[in-house]
Amino acid sequence: MSFRFPWSASGIDKFATKNADLLILVGRILLAWVFVGSAYGALTNFSGSVGYFRSLNVPAPVLFTTFTVALEIVMSACLILGIGTRYCAIVMFLFVLSATAIGHRYWEYPAGAQQIGQYNHFLKNITIMGGALLIFVTGAGRFSLDRRLAR
Repeated sequence: MSFRFPWSASGIDKFATKNADLLILVGRILLAWVFVGSAYGALTNFSGSVGYFRSLNVPAPVLFTTFTVALEIVMSACLILGIGTRYCAIVMFLFVLSATAIGHRYWEYPAGAQQIGQYNHFLKNITIMGGALLIFVTGAGRFSLDRRLAR
């Protein structure tokens, strides 16, 4: 017995190929949205963000929070505009890897709601790192300042 898709696999391939640049743009924007939301949340509750980093024993939590928010804003802008996209993808990967190691060590929490929440953040971050690798490989696509400036 062979498995058959209810749709044409070649049709899906054609759609992806024909719309690749638009889909890469949408993917960049969706990936950036995580950082836009995080930066906005940190800016609107700066003391809460500092307190969270303080609870993690991060040195200089005010400076750390400021740097984190600034980096999230820069990464968001670079992804959305498609400028320095591959460099941004590398920075994003390393940033999220660090954030995961510092802030989402779910195995250190007792079983229950907190551990589940931290595990979900851990999984989200692993997914973002996968997206960063995909953007690194594909580049920004046609709808980007990278492409426009390369002319």
